[in-house]
Amino acid sequence: MRIGMMVDTYKPYVSGVTNYVDLHKRALERAGHDVYVFTFGDEDYQDDEPRILRSPGVPLADTGFYLSLRYKSKHKKLLQIMDVAHVHHPFLSGRLALNYCRPERIPIVFTNHSRYDLLAQAYLPLMPDEVSHSLLQAYMPDFCEAVDLVISPSESMAKNLRELDVKSHIEVIPNGVDLQKFQEAKPFPRAEFGFTDQDILLIYAGRIAPEKNLSFLLQAFAGVAQVIPNVYLLMVGGGKRNFEEEVQSLIAQLGIGNRVHSTGVIDYDDIPSYLAMCDIFVTSSVAETFGMSTVEAMSVGLPIMGIHGIGTSDLVEDGKTGFLSTEDLASFAAKLTYLCLHPGLRKEMGLAACKASEPYDIERTTNILLGHYTRLTQNTRPLKRSLDERLMSVLEEFMK
Repeated sequence: MRIGMMVDTYKPYVSGVTNYVDLHKRALERAGHDVYVFTFGDEDYQDDEPRILRSPGVPLADTGFYLSLRYKSKHKKLLQIMDVAHVHHPFLSGRLALNYCRPERIPIVFTNHSRYDLLAQAYLPLMPDEVSHSLLQAYMPDFCEAVDLVISPSESMAKNLRELDVKSHIEVIPNGVDLQKFQEAKPFPRAEFGFTDQDILLIYAGRIAPEKNLSFLLQAFAGVAQVIPNVYLLMVGGGKRNFEEEVQSLIAQLGIGNRVHSTGVIDYDDIPSYLAMCDIFVTSSVAETFGMSTVEAMSVGLPIMGIHGIGTSDLVEDGKTGFLSTEDLASFAAKLTYLCLHPGLRKEMGLAACKASEPYDIERTTNILLGHYTRLTQNTRPLKRSLDERLMSVLEEFMK
């Protein structure tokens, strides 16, 4: 089967979406399928994997995203011989999928990876919430109706789409994780980072970005650090330079510079060993649709400290595989302190978390996905091109 993965951005940009596409691409290729990634970006970037097709675009500052309304002609022609197109961003890639694939009766699958309402709040703070919600409510239902299958990584995210008036059938398929790699991870020696075996080591792994609610996490950690002298926070990941600087400034203001260690961007293959070195995985994000990094930590055997919300609440059972708190500093810090002070409970929860991660194995989720691909290729309905698609086609020809 020829499968086209369509994303607005890909490596070297690091995000849950790029990790998802990379992992599932490799899993599908192991199963004997040809997977192509259609994206925008620097055409001179050297990939370490085959079949990555980049079309030029206008870089959007230093976000890692590029703006473009079309693919290169040869990429468009290649896309139009795919057996199925899987879209991972609904706006640029999504519109191109409708414009390029519908006329060829190529089934289109869309996975909703992001809380676009919360991303708008984080990156467009001057836009009123009512406006961003109305824009999504105007766009998402029609887009989801136009594709052949809508996938949500979690039940809670499916409910969020319903709140945007999406009435199409939504299939819940969790994002897959290469569990074996994490379950067999060997920890890095703590001494290499200046930690001892007696230290209580918390870890955050993910992008350093506004939607991750890191100011909340750091303030909560500062409270815990006042009570427990040997607790430390390891922050693994990077982000936009200006926001990284804001985070470092907050760390200094809180007086926890000697208790927080930031790694910056690291190789994804090293994540398992960082996690295995630590005692508790912490996340304060309320913008997740699934939380791949949370599942990775669970598969290593770490208890989770998080906030009730879409994505995290679907994965973590409060009191069994970790603790969940409301978005209240005192409550979060109190639960985290309790978990730090009870090593037996951490071990018990970690074992339960590892067991609870098993349904998210990459081979299982890939097989579910393949079942839907196969069904769709056998039952694709003929579709008429809408006016906006015809206009896009004319515009593309004009821009050649």
